[in-house]
Amino acid sequence: MSESMEQQIRTQTPEGGTEPLQTRKAARRGGGAPATRGRTTIADGVVEKIAGLAARDVLGVHAMGSGISRTFGAVRDRVPGGSKSVSRGVKAEVGEVQTALDLEIVVDYGVAIADVAQAVRENVIAAVERMTGLEVVEVNIAVSDVKLPDEEDEEPEPRIQ
Repeated sequence: MSESMEQQIRTQTPEGGTEPLQTRKAARRGGGAPATRGRTTIADGVVEKIAGLAARDVLGVHAMGSGISRTFGAVRDRVPGGSKSVSRGVKAEVGEVQTALDLEIVVDYGVAIADVAQAVRENVIAAVERMTGLEVVEVNIAVSDVKLPDEEDEEPEPRIQ
């Protein structure tokens, strides 16, 4: 043991000198590597937001969520102080080291649905694993609608222009 790791405690002798009373190890601070000191938990909503943004980035995805959730979301978005729900159409189950995702998407007419679903799955897995460190065990995709070119969006008209 090095001298820097030991601390000697000395006591005064009757003759005026000092002698070692005992030798003990100096307490080492910390408990190992910093990465092992504590635990990180990631909320379901965090993973849902990451997945929602990653899915919307894919060409051919028109919207996220079912028709009714998009309608309610559009109304909520128009309320002053409200914000767009980036996690609409996404449900995540997050464990300690793994996560599973369910996505509901609306695709544009004319795109190959299988190709869009594959691209969404790849983009979501890459984004979630990179940002959270969680292993994505599955990404289930439900295509709930196809947006036709001449079809209007289901969002209500704004009261103020």
